[in-house]
Amino acid sequence: MAGHYTIAGKKIPTYKLSMFFIGAYAAAGAYSVMKPKAPQPATPPIQASSADEEAFIREFLQQAEVEEKKN
Repeated sequence: MAGHYTIAGKKIPTYKLSMFFIGAYAAAGAYSVMKPKAPQPATPPIQASSADEEAFIREFLQQAEVEEKKN
């Protein structure tokens, strides 16, 4: 074959080393894609300038959801 490296006293062919590293990169990529993500909030945060405004917005959204369920 083409060549080899001596690792821990054993001769390892270069094609096996390359296959190991390709597999390791693929496994790391698959892990990074499949790892669980933090849950996203159901609604965006309310940016209100006062507590009264925030209460009004929340009440309005609740009324809109009730009306949506009726239709």
